[in-house]
Amino acid sequence: MQSLDAQVVAQALEWARGGDTVWYCTVLSTFGSSPREPGSIMVANASGDHVGSLSGGCVEEDFLARVMAGEYTMPAVIVRYGAPGSGDGHLQVRLPCGGILDVLVERREATSANVQHFEQLSAALAGEQELLRRVSLADGAASLAPASAGGPRVCYEAHGESVLLRVGPVAKLILAGYSSVADACAHFALRLGYQVVLCDPREEVTASVEWPEGMTFVPQLPSQYIALPGMCTSSTAVVAVTHDPRIDDLAMMEAVKTPASYIGVMGSRQTSRARAARLRRTGGLSEAEIERIHMPIGLDLGSKTPAEIALAIMADVLRVRRGRVSVGSQGYEEGADDDAIRAGPSR
Repeated sequence: MQSLDAQVVAQALEWARGGDTVWYCTVLSTFGSSPREPGSIMVANASGDHVGSLSGGCVEEDFLARVMAGEYTMPAVIVRYGAPGSGDGHLQVRLPCGGILDVLVERREATSANVQHFEQLSAALAGEQELLRRVSLADGAASLAPASAGGPRVCYEAHGESVLLRVGPVAKLILAGYSSVADACAHFALRLGYQVVLCDPREEVTASVEWPEGMTFVPQLPSQYIALPGMCTSSTAVVAVTHDPRIDDLAMMEAVKTPASYIGVMGSRQTSRARAARLRRTGGLSEAEIERIHMPIGLDLGSKTPAEIALAIMADVLRVRRGRVSVGSQGYEEGADDDAIRAGPSR
């Protein structure tokens, strides 16, 4: 399964290679509530065909009508949607949530330079390194350069000369070993647009499992897969929820050596303290490496069922990906060891 961003770029590239002019749109900023976040993208052609979205319906309908009517002839322009009408037609399109959003609209003809640029964008989404995409508002010229670790998806100032857009690998979830919680995590992650890989060498555990469509199963020890070059990027989350130290501990030992943005393992506070001691003693992990591991994993939602635990885990993965600080939960009472049915809070 491709992420929505990858699908948008792939369609833009296909149209450009076929000789079609495309309109490549990016949400730059939002005010109040809005259905899509900054950095969300959509592409359309002159016939009104499109992939991706900007708002969930109302903005797209207006935008496509304008494209087919021959508007948006400039190489790059910023338009605003959602505010009360004040003479500008775009401002008369009201979002159901009452929000306002600014959209960068790029008109890109089917030139060799634009085809090459879309190829580079596609490679960036499938690669290992985040890039910064700079788009000139004067002539639409676009370039890519290496990005520093972390940062907002969009850097945009009103009346500025250019826009900076962060482009990076598709979000990936590596599930270290199979369990009912891992199965539920896979389903949630796929719906969130993650590339999902589950690794487990235990044929007696996985032989009869029906894998969700879009997930990749690797019959290999998770630690071996994680250690392979390029398997973990800054857009990768590694989650271990088997309760088997032979799988979970080894996965953690390898994961902390990678740039993965989220590393977590399931267990109560008591179990997590014991695991941390093992990782220091037998794994040789430093305190800094142990601090990278979310254990207990997940937000403290009072989860009990596998689906509820998976929800807590994926909510925490998403929290970290969006750069949100810890929710400050207090966790469970000292000595609780019900990790067979619960996921504890993240640190």
